[in-house]
Amino acid sequence: MKKELRFGLALMAVILIYVALTTPWGNMTSGHYGLLMLSLVVVAIMLGFPTAFTLMGMGVLFAWIAYGGTGSATALRHTLDLTVQRTYGVMTNEVLIAIPLFVFMGYLVERANLIEKLFRSLHLARVPGSLAVATLVTCAIFATATGIIGAVVTLMGLLALPAMLRAGYDAKLSAGAITAGGCLGILIPPSVMLIVYGATAGVSVVKLYAGAFFPGLMLAFLYIVYVVIVAKIKPELAPPLPESERAVAVPSYNAAIEAAHGRLVLPALFRALRSGRRSGTSARLVAGELLTTLLPALTFCLIMGLVWHALTKSNAETDLSGLQEMGMVGSPQAAGSGVSLLQALGVQEPPSAPGIQEPPGAPSIQEPPMAAGVKEPPGGTLAGPPTQQTGRAAPQRLPTPTAFWILLAIGTGAVALIYGWMTFPRLEIFRMLLGSFFPLAVMILAVLGTIVFGLATPTEAAAIGAPGGFILATVYFLLAKPSATQRRVLRLWIPLWLVFGASILWFALYKLAVLASGPPPWLGILSMSAFSVWGLLAVAQMNLLPTLRESAFLTARTSAMVCWLFVGSSIFSAAFALLGGQEVIETWVLSLDLTPTQFLLLSQVIIFILGWPLEWTEIIVIFMPIFIPLLEHYNIDPLFFGLLVALNLQTAFLSPPVAMAAFYLKGVAPPHVTLNQIFAGMMPFMVIQVIAMALLYLWPQIGLWLPTVIYQ
Repeated sequence: MKKELRFGLALMAVILIYVALTTPWGNMTSGHYGLLMLSLVVVAIMLGFPTAFTLMGMGVLFAWIAYGGTGSATALRHTLDLTVQRTYGVMTNEVLIAIPLFVFMGYLVERANLIEKLFRSLHLARVPGSLAVATLVTCAIFATATGIIGAVVTLMGLLALPAMLRAGYDAKLSAGAITAGGCLGILIPPSVMLIVYGATAGVSVVKLYAGAFFPGLMLAFLYIVYVVIVAKIKPELAPPLPESERAVAVPSYNAAIEAAHGRLVLPALFRALRSGRRSGTSARLVAGELLTTLLPALTFCLIMGLVWHALTKSNAETDLSGLQEMGMVGSPQAAGSGVSLLQALGVQEPPSAPGIQEPPGAPSIQEPPMAAGVKEPPGGTLAGPPTQQTGRAAPQRLPTPTAFWILLAIGTGAVALIYGWMTFPRLEIFRMLLGSFFPLAVMILAVLGTIVFGLATPTEAAAIGAPGGFILATVYFLLAKPSATQRRVLRLWIPLWLVFGASILWFALYKLAVLASGPPPWLGILSMSAFSVWGLLAVAQMNLLPTLRESAFLTARTSAMVCWLFVGSSIFSAAFALLGGQEVIETWVLSLDLTPTQFLLLSQVIIFILGWPLEWTEIIVIFMPIFIPLLEHYNIDPLFFGLLVALNLQTAFLSPPVAMAAFYLKGVAPPHVTLNQIFAGMMPFMVIQVIAMALLYLWPQIGLWLPTVIYQ
């Protein structure tokens, strides 16, 4: 019998023996039935029964017992009513719509075949353990973009594990880097696990995303630091790559420019452009290389320009005309004839007023008899109808903060260092990153930025991310085609992109107060039609139908699993509350007279132990409803508790015997890499997770600073 099976059976035996010895079988109360149900659910899941249907079955059975069982004529009807109501309540939760959209985005990005380019461009860095570091960074980026742990671990097992083993890396370190890096996707937003926790605990998913961002980066950074230290102390575990494998091939035209004008890219390209044909390279080719080289500087200028605009924008630019649409002005007649600022802010007129006038005795604003519109007294600062007719005003900007100039100076120095460091081989690495890292980073930051800065809800951002994943996959499929095919296809695509881009650009300029009005409806309809036509063309020309079909099937399967889990959890929680199980646990915990710190330690230790036999889904949907009601008594922020749980649940994928990441990797690893080696390689990374939890507890602002700054 395998060790894992013996461990699981022994654990189930311990649970059953403890329940049998501690349950007062002759004096059973409703609370004891609730605890018995909880124990039976854990054992049934460990035996391999489907989690969602186990929760539903146990919930329905024990809800029927709670309603009276065979001794009540209405017990069955009440149980079925409860089941229907709980199911309907889960299915009407709008937050859950984000799950299939994010999952669909992840499956499309996974099939874009860019992970090899990303890994290749990152492992060329000259740091100790560069292959393992590149593996961790690639896993973190790809897991963040997809959120699909199994796909990331499997792909990196096929790509990075053979490369590390060929380079002489230790099998344990290699396996640990792949499994730990692949699991970062359940922590770094956009994460399905955070959506599930938010819906279960009643915590804002937006704040969870903002709060989990820095803890996720901290955990990835700790992983990288550990690998670098191990490679530095014990180089035999992660030997440096030979120079031949780190060398980057430079195209012949760039090699000619380097030989004629120097090794630094920017001055060499300017000299080549000035010398013209004497350099032996066409001016068009040199201009293209120069544009690629200047992308970091242009991007920095664009970002700093947007930051300056946001910091110096006057509050007076806020357009109050839209407040009418929210019902803040009483009648359409008043809206049509022009309203004052006080009216827009909700100051109502007395009922007896026949027109727009102030109550008797009001000294500030007074209507003359037979006034056709709103008129201010002499010296008044509030404008009447002309202000609304002229659209947005252009008030003077606020003074630029000193911090902006400091940031601008630091950024300018960093850009100068980049160009002082950029040689022609490094330009090729930058070009590889342009084709692999930056498109993913832009998509991730676009999705996260709209959520974190309040521009969109998680559901709306996911609705943008799904077509974003489709665009990314389509472009990478196009790049794999011959040059002639690319030119022929782009002749059809570019006009459609221009129409769609015009609408987006117009809207962006309107939001930045550059234009006075938003895009007209006809342009919106035209742009969406252009995007739809392009999508149909892309599916046909790039043969994307099999990819879309497979992605949609996998998305439906994953989403159905998560939604059935929610239904089962909701029914189980209702039955548990009916039986009084929650009250029994609360009474027991409160009788321990714990401090908030002791309660946090106890709860996190329990979750850590539960991560060995159970997956994160079972832990959240079964045990979070037990812990959450206790947080108010100990004055613990549910957001902070959720961040600790998210860090802790990393162990659920790494801890045997139910370490799914290990089994994903074993399925594609060479035969000589054993499961025990993979488990041993994951243990140091589990210790790092515990260290990360301790750091988050000691400095809560690691997770709470960003939500506090943005939303308060």
